[in-house]
Amino acid sequence: MPAPAERMKMMRERRLGQGLREVRLTVPNPRLESIRKRIASQVVRLGRSHEDEALSWMEAGSEFDSGDSTGR
Repeated sequence: MPAPAERMKMMRERRLGQGLREVRLTVPNPRLESIRKRIASQVVRLGRSHEDEALSWMEAGSEFDSGDSTGR
C-alpha cells in the first residue's frame, strides 16, 4: 500500500482528471463562546437596509441556480 502522502497525491490527480479542484476553507469556530458573542454583536448592529441588501444579493445569486438566464 502506498504511503499516505502518495495516496493523497493519487487522489488529487484523480480529482483533477475529473475536472475537480480541492478547496480548503478556514472559518470562525461557532463552538467558541468568543465567536458567538462577536457574531451576536454584529447581528445586533445590522440595520434594515443591510438586510434588504443581503436579500437582494442572495436573490441575484439564486438566478444562476435555475439554469435559465431569465431567472425563472
